[in-house]
Amino acid sequence: MAQEFDVVIVGGGPGGYAAALYGAAAGLEVALVERDRVGGTCLHRGCIPAKELLETASVLRTVTGAGDFGVVTAAPSVDFGVTMGRKQQVVDNLWKGLQGLLKRRKITTFAGTGTFAGSGNVVVSREGETDTELHAEHVILASGSVPRTLPGFDLDGRFVLSSDQVLSMADLPASAAVIGGGAIGCEFASMLADLGVRVTLLEGLPKILPGCDADVATVVHKSFEQRGIDVRTGVEVLGHRPAESTTVVELAGGEPVEVERVIVSVGRRPLSESLGLEGSGVEVDERGFVKVDQTCRTSSPGVWAVGDLVATPQLAHVGFAEGIVAVKDILGEEPLPVQYDRVPWCIYCHPEVAFAGHSEDSARRAGLDVVVAVHRFRGNGRALIVGEPDGLVKVIAARRSDGSAGQVLGVHMVGPWVTEQLGQAYLAVNWEASVDEVAELVQPHPTLSETFGEATMALTGRGLHG
Repeated sequence: MAQEFDVVIVGGGPGGYAAALYGAAAGLEVALVERDRVGGTCLHRGCIPAKELLETASVLRTVTGAGDFGVVTAAPSVDFGVTMGRKQQVVDNLWKGLQGLLKRRKITTFAGTGTFAGSGNVVVSREGETDTELHAEHVILASGSVPRTLPGFDLDGRFVLSSDQVLSMADLPASAAVIGGGAIGCEFASMLADLGVRVTLLEGLPKILPGCDADVATVVHKSFEQRGIDVRTGVEVLGHRPAESTTVVELAGGEPVEVERVIVSVGRRPLSESLGLEGSGVEVDERGFVKVDQTCRTSSPGVWAVGDLVATPQLAHVGFAEGIVAVKDILGEEPLPVQYDRVPWCIYCHPEVAFAGHSEDSARRAGLDVVVAVHRFRGNGRALIVGEPDGLVKVIAARRSDGSAGQVLGVHMVGPWVTEQLGQAYLAVNWEASVDEVAELVQPHPTLSETFGEATMALTGRGLHG
């Protein structure tokens, strides 16, 4: 006999647990199925551990540069065992907190692999145990994703590592090649270089951070090179030749790279094959993504899909938003669809990157007539005080018929702590504010956020500085 619930959710990552918490808060009886630990990739093998290691790199970088502030210290070093222990402590504390929150919301959790059996039925399988049958009028699929691989780079855990495996390394290599210059690859390259690893960053496209504004990507590229990272763009990797303690990465028409570790960071693929969707009526595209509409409904009545399982930005906060949309749709509340072209992006390499909305290039490709303003942190008092003057804020706005700047279409930032500054820019883009409206806001002084205010004010034709 199947256990009955209002909603059964398969997958306990950000999309799944957000849907569970939101649904339970709305009074629904919720079952959550997770075969590993609730929290998903983000908490255990992604966002949280990666940012913890990046923070270690930041602390080391700060202490190393303490002499610039007149603070005399001995040359710092890294005890990587302590670093990894602290990383795991942060992860475990958040995991325990999430478990407690699920329990307080009276969400029933099932440990095992959830398989959709059609007609609102989900079977939970666990090795050595009898299957558990669940039934609900509404099912949300949120099984997440796994790292993509490349031909010629089998993940052996010794020479070739996935993004997941990097975050559980026992020690630091002397050298590493990072394949993939996107957000995750740049974070790894930045972190490893700051911790003393000789890093080569290999990207097949003409520039790193391909989704970012070109001016932003240029700042990161120059910073990487100044810190000794060998950045190679427009390259094709062919495979690698392992030896006793190193391996050689072969490049098409380029000089090979000999390193101790190769980190494959070329994105993630949806984990849909274990859901039993064949013949279920749930449509899956050729890449394995579940097809959904604007409210995350699949082609099968009563079934929704959220998070990395669908072809939307693979960001934890997008998974949160989609989980909420799905539950609101289940409740009949007519939710507003997520506007994926306006979601906030944060990349925690050094220097940090943050953006929302159109870049200058994407706006022009879309046929929009735009005006832009760039304001650099080099003229910002707070940036000079903290010793991080490199970077900029770029505001992209629609051009009005009289030639003046109108609606804010996008804001792209690179520099100190921009991931914490994006909030007001994100609101400006999503509330479709005009530059005149944003320029009226009073920015506290001295703060890094003044740079956004200055760039926006410049678009009114009456900027104060620059």
